[in-house]
Amino acid sequence: EVQLVESGGGSVQAGGSLRLSCTASGSGFTFDDYSDIGWYRQAPENECELVSTISPDGSTYYQDSVKGRFTISQDNAKNTVYLQMNSLKPEDTAVYYCTAEVVPGIIECKDRDYWGQGTQVTVSS
Repeated sequence: EVQLVESGGGSVQAGGSLRLSCTASGSGFTFDDYSDIGWYRQAPENECELVSTISPDGSTYYQDSVKGRFTISQDNAKNTVYLQMNSLKPEDTAVYYCTAEVVPGIIECKDRDYWGQGTQVTVSS
C-alpha cells in the first residue's frame, strides 16, 4: 500500500506562488504501478474537484481554471510529485490532496484509491 504525504501549503497574497510536494512511500513503490498521481482540492463549501494529474509516461491533465498557472511534475528519484502554483487567486483557497489511482480513467474523488492527509492553501486578496 502506498502512503502519500503532502507539504508546501501556506498562506500567500493573490498573485503569489507556492509549490506543493507529494512524497510517496511503501514497499516496492513505483510510479509505474499507478495509472496516475493527481492533485485534488476541496474548499469548505465546494465539492472535491480534480486539479491536475500526471501519468508515468509524463502525460498531464489540468482543470481549465488552473491552466497556464499550475504545473505538475514528478521526480522519480525522490518518489515525489510536485504542483507548482503561480498567479494564485483567492478562489484557489482549499485543502489540496495528493491521490494515487491504480485503474486507468478513474477521476471521481470518491473512487480514487489512495489519499494523503492534505495541505492547506490560503490565498488572500
